[in-house]
Amino acid sequence: MIEMKGIKKTFGTKVALDDIHFSVAKGEIFGLLGPSGAGKTTIIRILTGQIYADEGESVLFGENTKKLSEQLYGKIGMVLDNSGLYTRLTCYDNLIMYCQIYGIQKEEIDRVLDEVELTEARKRPVSKLSKGMIQRLILARAIIHKPQILFLDEPTSGLDPATAYKIHHLIFELRKNGTTIFLTTHNMEEASLMCDHVILLNDGKIVEYGVPDELCRKYNKSKSVKMMITGKGMIELPNDGSAAGEISEYFQNNLVETIHSGEPNLEAVFLKLTGRRLV
Repeated sequence: MIEMKGIKKTFGTKVALDDIHFSVAKGEIFGLLGPSGAGKTTIIRILTGQIYADEGESVLFGENTKKLSEQLYGKIGMVLDNSGLYTRLTCYDNLIMYCQIYGIQKEEIDRVLDEVELTEARKRPVSKLSKGMIQRLILARAIIHKPQILFLDEPTSGLDPATAYKIHHLIFELRKNGTTIFLTTHNMEEASLMCDHVILLNDGKIVEYGVPDELCRKYNKSKSVKMMITGKGMIELPNDGSAAGEISEYFQNNLVETIHSGEPNLEAVFLKLTGRRLV
């Protein structure tokens, strides 16, 4: 569905992307994980034909993104940092304008407002919506035409946990119905929770790629377990046979309050590889 081969992009003397290679299969949630300025938004802009790479090839639906047709654009949904909503218009009127421009039946408006839980706010002006409601309205506009590929650029940035959870649920439902999701984020918990595969991007270069859990295990050098033991507090034991007897004794005496494996999270992996954090 999506592919980049040897992509390089510069802005003046700044190298934004350097030799980017990856592919995204149909129906997966694919994550670009990196701090601000790493090149995530530039990748989306190239893939959607907004800008062109200096070198290499980017492909969408098997077509070069320099030559995307109107038909292919009709199969793409985008949630980017610029909402483009008309603040004086209602939720419904914002969407009906979109329907008129793209030839979508207006009956789809009620369906999509229900999906994003904005039915009760359908006649409310955008200026009266909370930030979370605005983000859900932007998502509604992006999916009203049932796109095959959905680009999401930091879709939950700055949102409260409850609203972020609602958006995550919507994304999982879209994937279940066959939509390919291309997600950029600097939130490592979001990436671990949602993505089938992730790229760790730093200063325009891919520093690692893989399944989130597998990457965390790959860089697990401590090979230990941490246990909260009644009367002893938190202890750390080697994750091998040498501690089996001690661990068994704690369980047999009902002393184990919590137990955690010691592998790093994606943020720790990124820090190890780059020396910097994801924010």
